[in-house]
Parts: sequence; structure tokens; C-alpha cells
Amino acid sequence: MILTEKQLIRVLEEKLPAKPNHEIPVRVERVDPHAIIPTYAHGDDACCDVYIIEDYIIRKGERRLLRTGIAIEIPTGYEVQIRPRSGLALKQGISLVNAPGTIDAQYRNEIKLLAINLGQSPVTLRRGDRAAQMCIKPVYTMKFQEVDKLSDSDRGLGGWGSTGT
Repeated sequence: MILTEKQLIRVLEEKLPAKPNHEIPVRVERVDPHAIIPTYAHGDDACCDVYIIEDYIIRKGERRLLRTGIAIEIPTGYEVQIRPRSGLALKQGISLVNAPGTIDAQYRNEIKLLAINLGQSPVTLRRGDRAAQMCIKPVYTMKFQEVDKLSDSDRGLGGWGSTGT
């Protein structure tokens, strides 16, 4: 039986679970009066935009710590990840050195962005620009179990490049 596109979509929608509402409350404090509370550009976005509160010129190859003017209180069991904005990376070469950056639940200081200019010329960022994005993720802790020997795997001890190109 061949399904039409509409029939296929209906079948898939019936089999897929409904989109859950996973809003996690995160308290935010403006530690600077110029701070802009992070915002989502679209309702289904995985990450929200993070804004900077000062003007910066970042020279080619330079790293700069950019102020956001906000601090957040993350619930226990979660982390916030700070990621580069793809448009800034593509158009101007601006990325984050430690991407994704992790903010632990116990951190209460101002969020700062460790930016780097990977482009070919200086980049000017202005107060109020969206300079990064952030999302919240559950945290799973590892319970380490010391053993005398690890089990074998198909890859074995193969390292970088061992699976080919």
C-alpha cells in the first residue's frame, strides 16, 4: 500500500509522542542595569539568545571575556550550556573558546562569554548584541567502578583515525 504524504504524516503523528512541556524554572538576576534577560527567538528553539552589555572590538585571533550582566540559579540536577551563535561564527568568525561552556547548578556569579575571533579581520560587537546561546540539560553523574581490566570491544585500543576517513 502506498500512502500519500498527508496519510504518512498522520501515521507518524499518531506514533510519535506529543511534545512534552519541559519548562525548567531558572531564576535570573541582573547584576548590571544594562543586562537583557535571555530570550527565545522562536517557541520551539532548543537554546535562548544571550546578550552582551558592553561594546567590544575583537581583533583577529584575540580572545575576549564578554559580560552578559546576568547571573542565574540553575536547579540541582541540571547544567546550562553556553554555545556559539552559528550566524556570528559563519559571517564574522566569532566563536567560543570552550564551547560548549558549562555552568554548574551551584555557580551564582555573572555569566561571561569567552569569545575568540577566528575570522580574518577585527569584529565589533555592540551592547545589546546576541553573542551566544544557552540551553539547559539534565546532569547525570558517573559512578566510577575500578576494575582490573575493561571488557573487549570491536574497536579495541584503536585511537584517533583508527576507523579510517
